[in-house]
Order: sequence, then C-alpha cells, then structure tokens
Amino acid sequence: MARQTIELVKGCEHNEEIVELLMAVASDFGDEIDDVSSLVVVPMKGGMTNEVFQINWPTKSDGHIRRVLVRLYGEGVDIFFKREDEIHNFEWMSKHGQGPLLLGHFTSGRVEEFLNARTLSASDLRDPEISAMIATKMRDFHNLHVPGAKKAHIWQRLRNMLNHAKRLCSPKTVITFGLDNLHADINMLEVLLSEECHEIGFCHNDLQYGNIMMDEEQRTIIFIDYEFACHNPIAYDLAYHFCDMEGDYHSDQPHIIHTSKYPGLEERQRFIRIYLSADGNKPSNTEVEQLVNAAEKYTLPCYLFYGLWGLLWDAVSTIDFDCKEYAKQRFQQYWLKKPTVFDSDPSYIISQDGIVNSLQAPLT
Repeated sequence: MARQTIELVKGCEHNEEIVELLMAVASDFGDEIDDVSSLVVVPMKGGMTNEVFQINWPTKSDGHIRRVLVRLYGEGVDIFFKREDEIHNFEWMSKHGQGPLLLGHFTSGRVEEFLNARTLSASDLRDPEISAMIATKMRDFHNLHVPGAKKAHIWQRLRNMLNHAKRLCSPKTVITFGLDNLHADINMLEVLLSEECHEIGFCHNDLQYGNIMMDEEQRTIIFIDYEFACHNPIAYDLAYHFCDMEGDYHSDQPHIIHTSKYPGLEERQRFIRIYLSADGNKPSNTEVEQLVNAAEKYTLPCYLFYGLWGLLWDAVSTIDFDCKEYAKQRFQQYWLKKPTVFDSDPSYIISQDGIVNSLQAPLT
C-alpha cells in the first residue's frame, strides 16, 4: 500500500500518515490488516479540486471487500473557498446524517465512507423522476440549521474572486474579459436583487450532476462535496442547478456549454413546484412564479461565478480543461442574458449614475 500510494500521490508528504489512518479505520471496523499489501488502491474520477481514491481490503469476518474513500485536498483552492470552512461543513453534515460519514482526518485530506450509490450523469438531470428527487432533496438541504451567518455570501465571494482574477490574469485577459467593469456590475446586482425579500437557506452552491449521487436500492439522493457550501438566497442555488444543466463535463469537449439545454419555463416551474411542495404544503401558482422569476434573476451572479472560476482555474491549475474558453462562454451568457432579465421586470431600471457602464459583451 505504501509503495502504491507514493506512486499515485506524487509529492505527497503524508503517505505514512495515510497508511496509519487506514489501519486505524480498518481496526474500527473490526478488521485486522497485518500486511498493507492487501490494501488495493483504485484511483477515481474526483472533482477538479481534489484527488479521490477508493481503498479496498478484505474484511476479517467473511472475506468480503470493505471499501472506503480517501480524498486528497487540492492546492490553490484558497482563492475560491477556505478549506477549514469546507472541513467544518463536512464534519457537521457527517454528524447530522447528510452525505458520507467522516472516518478520519490526515494532514492533507480525509477518509470517508464509501457510498453505495452512483454519481449522476448530465442526462440524469433531465429525467423527471430523478429531477423530482433532487428538488425534494434541495428543499431539505436548504432547511438545514447549519451554524453560520444567515445572509447572502455570494456577493463577497464574487468580489474576492474578481480581485484574485485581476491579480493573477494577464493585462490582456483583464481587458478582453472586461474585468475592470465587473465590480460595478456586482455592486449593482447586489443592490437590485437585495431589494426583494429572498429566502436565505444553507446552499450547496455547486449542484452540478457530479456532486449528486443516487442510492439505486433506496431511491434516495445524496449531495456530496461541500467546498462552496454556505448560506445564500435559495434562488441562487436553484439558478446554479438550472445553469449547470447546460454542461456535460464528461463529453469529448467538456468545456463546451450547450445553452439550448437550459431548462425551459415549464421544466423550471415543475421543479420549483416540487421543491416548494417538499415542506408538505401545496404552493400557490403565485409562489411558484415568484421563485421561478427570482431564480431567473440569480442566473446572472451564477454566470459571473462560472466565468471568474474559469479564469482563476486557468491561472492556477494544470488540469486538462480549456478553462479560458469555458470562462468566455459563461461571460458571454452573462452579457447576453443581463438585458433580458432586467427588461422582464420594470422595477429593474438600470440607473444612469455610472453604476452600469455597458450592456454590451466586451468579448469578440
């Protein structure tokens, strides 16, 4: 095991610590592992911020295979979120029956319960039955009483990401993507969207299909990976989920966004009606329409987040993903959608005091 781990986790300074923790976890299960060579390491497809491995060993009682998951934290993610906040969220979720159990910590990662569930695909999000299960799970998730300030965190997160992007990107990229103008846009969006009373809940903030699993036997949905989780308007989390239906990160061109796959009005209405019904009350048509409209407006900070994420990940990551082209497509959607969102509501009159410089996309 030690030899395999060193080969798989090049440059990791904590391989012996990982082995010791795995031995302790095995002991907690009542298993005895005398020879570390009996541990089998299986690399898995993880997210873009972590490396993930399935670790197998034979159980003591009946020789069946025990499985756990080892997650190695990625580097450079402090420009997106605080790792200590993510660890805190994971520990809280684990203690309260959400997601996988936490089995142990080591310096550069953790050991988690291996879930008997499959990760969803892009097409699963359009399956009416699965979509309904996700909507119900989202409502339950948003109702969790997780410690922390119950306010919108998205605006400061966007400002922080924008500051990092302006620092890390080349002057040409800053000009091409119009980054110098985005502080005004973020301020404007915060003011306009805060004028309405939007419900705040504990949001996942990254509900793309790769972070949603389904237990086929129990027919239950599980959310995983809480790197970006915090309190936010629930409309933002709904908007993020809808926007991410445009992507397929396991296609031949994972960076390409298919805007035609954004869910239509009827699909969004159906999802939100199921979402609101999860509390046990039948929502009125007005309540559904209000949340549908709010989610549509919150697609704008979602597209800004995606675009800034792409530029930042292009600057700090070596993954095989055309981050800059991804960012370009997301920013273009922001500039294209911005006037239609404002025009849909007469109260969203764009001021003439210099807050908004242009509604035209700076990209060519």
